[in-house]
Amino acid sequence: MSELATLARPYAAAVFKRAKESAKTAQWSETLAFLSAVVSQPELNNIIGNPKIGRDKLLGLLLDVCQAQIDGEGQNFLKLLVQNGRLGLLPFITKSYEEYKAEDEGYVDVEVVSAYEVTQAEADNLTSTLGKLLGKSVNVHVTLDESLIAGILVRAGDRVFDGTIRGQLQNMHKALL
Repeated sequence: MSELATLARPYAAAVFKRAKESAKTAQWSETLAFLSAVVSQPELNNIIGNPKIGRDKLLGLLLDVCQAQIDGEGQNFLKLLVQNGRLGLLPFITKSYEEYKAEDEGYVDVEVVSAYEVTQAEADNLTSTLGKLLGKSVNVHVTLDESLIAGILVRAGDRVFDGTIRGQLQNMHKALL
């Protein structure tokens, strides 16, 4: 999985550089999200993975599907990915692009996984605390995972803060071994 993210990073960096040059960062976010959604469809995923379908046919099909949704630069990017056999990287390219965009705009998307429902006051407190800790504006996205037993897990880019009981039990297990 990390290998795919590593392969995707240069594509994301190039797209972000082009988006900044043309002042179309929001448009590229939409384009990449759309392309990722398209290639993630099970019907198309089977076609993309089929070695009997040539790259030209695949490109033609994808351009037909995406034609009204992406501009000329988006189409060129799609052509590049098809020619290089890198369509499977699109979700990773999109994620990496969004990280570059967030860094440039001075915010960070933070995923908070909690064992219990988080109240608005707790979310506001988390947002404030994480903003101070990370030195950026923070967008908090909360999900529930009852398997954590108690506590929260925070992912902010490459940083992970594990304040869960499950994480503490795993650390104790490792220490005892």
